[in-house]
Amino acid sequence: MNEGTFTALRTQLQEAATAFADGPGALEGILLGIVDDVDRAVREPLEIFPVCHHSPASALAMARRLREKQPKVVYLELCEDMAPLLTELRNCRLPVAVQAFATEADGFPAEWAPLSVVAPITEASAEYQAIAYALDTPGVELVLVDRSSDHVFQWQERDATAGEPSDPDAPPADAEAALHGDAVGVEIGDLRPRFAELEEHLLRHGRVRHWSEWWHQYVELPLGDSDHDTYRQVMLLIGSLFRRLAPGDPHRVRVDEDRERYMWTRMRRHLAATGTDPADALYVCGAFHAASRVAEFGVHGTDTFEISPPSATKWQHGLIPSSHAAIEAQFGLAAGSVSIAAAEWAKNLKRTRVKPYRLTGQAGTKTRRSTAKADAPVPAAEAVAPDRLTGFLQRPPVLDRLDEEELLGWSVEIVRAARRNGYLASTADAIAVFETSILLAGMRDRAKPTPYDFQDAAVTCIEKDTVPGRRDVRRLVEIMLGGDRVGQVGYDALPPLARDVHDRLAPLNLKLQQRGVQRALLDMASRPELEQCSDVLWMLRRLLPHGAARPIMGERKLGERSIQESWDLALGTHQRALIELGYEGVSIEQVLEQRLRRTAYGPQATTATVLETVEDATLHLRSRRLADELGGRALEVLATERSVDGAPEVLRRVRGLLAYYRTSEPALPQWIESFVKTGYAHYCTLLPTAFTDDDASVRQVAAMLGFLFSMESLALSLGCDRNQLELAMAQSHPEDPDRTALLWAARTQLGTLSRADLRARCDELLGNPLALPAYPRYLSGFLHALEPVPALADFVVEAVSNAFARLPDPVLLPWLPTLITTLRSGGADLTPLLIREAGRVFPGRLAELDTWTPPWRAEPAPTAVRPARGRVSGPSGLPLLAAHPATCDAVAELLGCDGGWEAAAPAPAGAALLARHPHTAQALGALLSTP
Repeated sequence: MNEGTFTALRTQLQEAATAFADGPGALEGILLGIVDDVDRAVREPLEIFPVCHHSPASALAMARRLREKQPKVVYLELCEDMAPLLTELRNCRLPVAVQAFATEADGFPAEWAPLSVVAPITEASAEYQAIAYALDTPGVELVLVDRSSDHVFQWQERDATAGEPSDPDAPPADAEAALHGDAVGVEIGDLRPRFAELEEHLLRHGRVRHWSEWWHQYVELPLGDSDHDTYRQVMLLIGSLFRRLAPGDPHRVRVDEDRERYMWTRMRRHLAATGTDPADALYVCGAFHAASRVAEFGVHGTDTFEISPPSATKWQHGLIPSSHAAIEAQFGLAAGSVSIAAAEWAKNLKRTRVKPYRLTGQAGTKTRRSTAKADAPVPAAEAVAPDRLTGFLQRPPVLDRLDEEELLGWSVEIVRAARRNGYLASTADAIAVFETSILLAGMRDRAKPTPYDFQDAAVTCIEKDTVPGRRDVRRLVEIMLGGDRVGQVGYDALPPLARDVHDRLAPLNLKLQQRGVQRALLDMASRPELEQCSDVLWMLRRLLPHGAARPIMGERKLGERSIQESWDLALGTHQRALIELGYEGVSIEQVLEQRLRRTAYGPQATTATVLETVEDATLHLRSRRLADELGGRALEVLATERSVDGAPEVLRRVRGLLAYYRTSEPALPQWIESFVKTGYAHYCTLLPTAFTDDDASVRQVAAMLGFLFSMESLALSLGCDRNQLELAMAQSHPEDPDRTALLWAARTQLGTLSRADLRARCDELLGNPLALPAYPRYLSGFLHALEPVPALADFVVEAVSNAFARLPDPVLLPWLPTLITTLRSGGADLTPLLIREAGRVFPGRLAELDTWTPPWRAEPAPTAVRPARGRVSGPSGLPLLAAHPATCDAVAELLGCDGGWEAAAPAPAGAALLARHPHTAQALGALLSTP
């Protein structure tokens, strides 16, 4: 091949090179370099087949070439560790993605975990044609030669932009676009300019909006009818052009070159090990990598590249569902471009009558076998193909009748779809869309309207001021041209965990692999076998994203089990999440146990989160062993915490666990006794600091007091000292009004402050004009005090009533939003107390309100002591005590009285004590005497 062969090619590159080269020397280097790249790739003994990802032209050219050449070995640019999964593609409905997944990153930064690499595969792709040919043709070997998933992350430091869409017009993430999650995407043929100015230049002069439209118009359509040599040279030309005009990012350049060295090293090793003739092999790679200049390029390249060993990360592999929207979102393609490519693929097959390769038994296609045996292969030794570029680039495209009929059909169909969605479209609009599409194509120097021209014409002619339905015209066009196709992984290709879930939910008689929401009704009273299904569903709710398993009726709490449940299930929609569970274990019980342990022993674990894992282990796994282990971990975390941020959650969960163990277990577990004992001492120690700490909220301090007061009896029985709490209260000196009120309530509970003194302090605050603005904050403290001291509900009602009666409007009205917020944040525990107490205190009828007097303002009635019948010598109540000497002796012994019974007048050993306190004995006697 000489320079004269590519004279036409040089002319076409002249304008781009002049615009983007940095001088005459660079211009000459770019021109000669592009020719050298094409020449080098074409002359390589191992045939290089350049492709572009999800390109119907590449898929069509691949199907043709495979039937002509029938290679014995197909080298494919795909992660080499994904090879065992490819045979499972026949059990799936495309598009799907081959995934490598690692829960823990061993040898990588911990913040990268979990690690995930996906390679999406569609039917309209060259890689699928190569896979289907190799797997269904006897005697053909498929070899994946690209870097492994582990090496993808080994080189991640040098490739910080991996997996990020580079298109600013990329579609927004939605439910379908999120099918790949945050995985790093790998694909064959990422063919796109990496020079922003070059892409902008091509889009502007091509009169298109985004890169996908440019590629469809200027590459996809012309190559659809080209022969193999023309297709190959054009793709090599584009790959070399984009590579030589790419910016010199050292990180990305090094990753690209390392991938090429990696692939050629693998291919040479395979050729040497198997003795395969390079003429019987085919190397399928992206056009960007086909035009490589590394020293390891080719069968006769150098062997200086050393492949680094894999890390210690344990990788799991599987198939996950994909979709056109997910592919577009992950690789920065325009919305609808993959659907348009699928429609173009079907159109090319119908026009050219090329028989594509499909895996035998492929879901969603007819069962058929490859017919590669019927075709005769080309001779092994082929002459270098002549220049086909000049004639191809000079050939004007023609708008044939088939395209006109297609455009007319589109125009009629979009009007029909618009009517169904509320648009006032008519036959005249169909004609207008048809003519406008041709007009727009002519204005953009296009030989025939593309789907993008048709889409713009439909929006112009049909969509007026508003969108009457949920979908606009642009979305209707995307749906009409194919829409978003979502793949599905078949039952046989699922991991063991996912198959086990489907088997255990089989009694529900639902199509669980079907997308969408399905309603499941469980009546465990009449069908006890459904209890196992209920257990599985509650665990799935805990493990899968929101919406995969959502309970409508029924709940699962400690000590409670529903006899009827209703669920909305969308396991088919969330199939990817269910499959990824299979990478973590062989059963959902194992995965749940691992996650609970990971949460409890994680570096960010708090006491509240560990107690939550204890509750989940008890609810879902019914494992006393695991609950005790995690409870011991909660005790360790509590002892190391120095803040009270999680005190409300700790209090709520400990109360629930205590109530459960007391009603369902013969004795409390050892860990919870130790937890209460340690927590009592721990919160007593932190209490004085928390009262004055600005970072601790009033709700958190109230939760600490709630723990101390509600667990006090158990803690004291376990050996705790109440003096520690009294000392902590004495050392607490808050300055904020709400914390001060909280301390007063706590002292009332301890008995160091009487109700009368507390009422007097509040009255003093209301009588002090300087303290009135702060009085609402005192009330907020009393409201929070209902958590540790619920017996103060009547006093809080009294305090709030006095505030409404006596506070001036400038103080009262701004406080009302704070009152509502406090009651709302207090949850369901505080508000019912106030409502119930207010209902008891206030009159039930409006007519009684005028004569109603608050109980706290009513005069206390004198207490009349009713004498007992008969004469009693000594304090009233002695006959009762004399009738029950055993009880009196026990009390006397506890009080340290050593006196015995008198012989003349029988009296208990505690008579002297009663004599010193006659009023108590008289009140007790009057209460117990009969009238």
